Formats: sequence, C-alpha cells, structure tokens
Amino acid sequence: MTFELKQIATVCSPFCDLVNMPVQPKGAKDVYATIEFKEEYVEGLKDLDGFSHVYLIYYFHKVKEPKLSVIPFNDMTHTPRGVFSTRTPMHPNSMGLSVVELVKVEGNIVTIKGVDILDGTPLLDIKPYIENFDKVEGEVRSGWMKASLDEVSGRKSDDRFIQ
Repeated sequence: MTFELKQIATVCSPFCDLVNMPVQPKGAKDVYATIEFKEEYVEGLKDLDGFSHVYLIYYFHKVKEPKLSVIPFNDMTHTPRGVFSTRTPMHPNSMGLSVVELVKVEGNIVTIKGVDILDGTPLLDIKPYIENFDKVEGEVRSGWMKASLDEVSGRKSDDRFIQ
C-alpha cells in the first residue's frame, strides 16, 4: 500500500547543518523556530494557540537510504539497534516526531520553542499535546536507552546518519 502525504508547512530553524545539532528537543529547550504554513492550511490553525505544547510530525527530507540497524546517538554502548527501537531519522518512512512548546500563532506563522529540527524540514502535521490524553501513568520503561537527562540534553549530532 502506498500513501501520498502533503507538506502543510516548512520548519524554519537555526540549524542549517546536520552535524552538531541537538538530537532531541530536550537538548534544544531554549531554541526558537517558526513554522510557515501554506495559506490553504491557515484556517486549521484556529484555536491552536490555547495549547502549551504540540506534536510535530515531519519528513526527514535529507534521508536517502533508510537502515534497519543503527547506532543511536544516545546509546553509550555503541551497540547496533533495530531502527524501530530508536528515534533516529533512518526509519523506512523517514518520519520525525517532536513535542515542542507552542509560543504563539500569528497568521500562517507558528512560533515554537525546544526545536531540534533542520531548517527547511517539511511539516506533515501538527497536533496538540493534551495531558489527559497523552501523559503516561504508571511504570514507564525506556528499553536500551539509559542516558540521563543531562546526557540527552548535552548530546549533539555527528555525521553518522549523513549520506
């Protein structure tokens, strides 16, 4: 089965190079960016400004060849992992997901904070974070990922996923 997705907006961020970027939003907590929506989608932004955070679903447009086994940035053991147990860009459909802080909505421009996304990235969708829907209760396990919050926050990308 094949799907056709439409780019609804473009992320405009300070990151123009895939090397030395934060690898997760936690490492970019003070980084601001804007999202420029195509005019035909502006009506869909109505009421979004009432939310503190949003999910961004985007396309890793620089990925040329996905991989099923990768060594993620935050794996201090440097062990190859199945791509589906990682947050790397190398997934077969090259889709990214980030939770970011929503700063403001003005016309077709959405300002966000805590962004770890490359400048020019095509946005496929935006959805509000709703605590009563999305907050995980009870025991949470993070599999192989043992890096501390400080380690995650300080980790920068290298060239391992550049093709």
